[in-house]
Amino acid sequence: MAGEWQTMTLREANVTLIDCDHRTPPAAASGYPYVAIPQLRGGRIELSDARRITHEHYVDWTRKAKPSASDVVLSRRCNPGETAVVPPNVEFALGQNLVLLRADGTKVFPPFLRWLVRGPEWWEQIGKFINVGAVFDSLRCADVPNFELRLPPLPEQRAIANILGTLDDKIELNRRMNETLESMARALFKSWVVDFDPVRVKAEGRDPCLPQPLADLFPARLVDSELGEIPEGWEVKSLDEIARFLNGLGLQKYPPVDGRFLPVIKIAQLRAGNTNDADRASAALEVDYVVQDGDILFSWSGSLECRLWAGGPGALNQHLFKVTSDKYPRWLCYLGIHQHLADFRHIAAGKATTMGHIQRYHLSDAKLPVPPSALLRAMNPVVGPIVESMWRRAVQSRTLTGLRDSLLPKLISGELRLTDAQRTVEAV
Repeated sequence: MAGEWQTMTLREANVTLIDCDHRTPPAAASGYPYVAIPQLRGGRIELSDARRITHEHYVDWTRKAKPSASDVVLSRRCNPGETAVVPPNVEFALGQNLVLLRADGTKVFPPFLRWLVRGPEWWEQIGKFINVGAVFDSLRCADVPNFELRLPPLPEQRAIANILGTLDDKIELNRRMNETLESMARALFKSWVVDFDPVRVKAEGRDPCLPQPLADLFPARLVDSELGEIPEGWEVKSLDEIARFLNGLGLQKYPPVDGRFLPVIKIAQLRAGNTNDADRASAALEVDYVVQDGDILFSWSGSLECRLWAGGPGALNQHLFKVTSDKYPRWLCYLGIHQHLADFRHIAAGKATTMGHIQRYHLSDAKLPVPPSALLRAMNPVVGPIVESMWRRAVQSRTLTGLRDSLLPKLISGELRLTDAQRTVEAV
């Protein structure tokens, strides 16, 4: 199969490099996204934290380089060689030290380009042409068109792009679904446990529009408490009464033994959602300090984050709490922490230290109104599956990501036959 492939430069393959504007537009309160190097993540462009610029500046900054669907954005500095595909129907401007790569379709199928520039041959070329600098390594625009890569015939390019794109689309769909599920879970929690909407509606003599068994368990009256008014029959409890917050270990004291290890989950791994390039610790830790998929992890210093872990088994490092409860459902613990997360971050930001943090008494000070057990059991079939689906869907994405990343170099090099790859994807 690979015998029909041709080696040619990007220039010979009619892949055009378009340099971006070397100026920086002023930020605006709203408007078009302005994509910089930090927005290139895992082959995709993340717009949620991008700066915004006005329409006038967007027009000005896209005169030279206006991104189109299937174009590839290439970083020339900081992490030179990193790329991301331009999604369809999205308008944004590109920042300094980014360039566009655009295939005209005659020798490179445009949707195949995104995979071509993520394979091992691409990174070999990066190593060949990279300029090592005092501050940042970089790529010169003049060098990139000279990159030599092997290209399969166009029909095979289409097939490879379809296989890898199908996996990538499913991963992206899961990500968007989890964003929606997270919003749904938080909205339900706020309505039922924070704002007490069903109670207020019943107090006004109106129908709360819930299934009857669930609606009947909400009271029709609010009473005074240390938190202000809460539903009659509910209790006020602190977060550390609802759940156990187990702090991790200083895992440098627990090195691997006999080649058996667990990846160490630190704040960086929590934020990334995986254990890529993680340190290693002994696999013989007490079971409480072993993290499994679905566990709630809460970083209490540095970047305060609360996540449902889906990165596989690992060892719990210090500065992370593993949050568990024998009495209350996982969704109450998880959403309860998120209810106070903004306050915790404010407390940490006010610490006059190099690394802001909270202390255990802040968990005691953080209070929640807690429904009686009968109502919690009735809420569980509604809220519980939403929260459980979030981490299970993320685990599925981890599996799909591993499959995509293992197939990519084999397909790009011609090592793996297309029919074998298709069978593998169908089986998964």
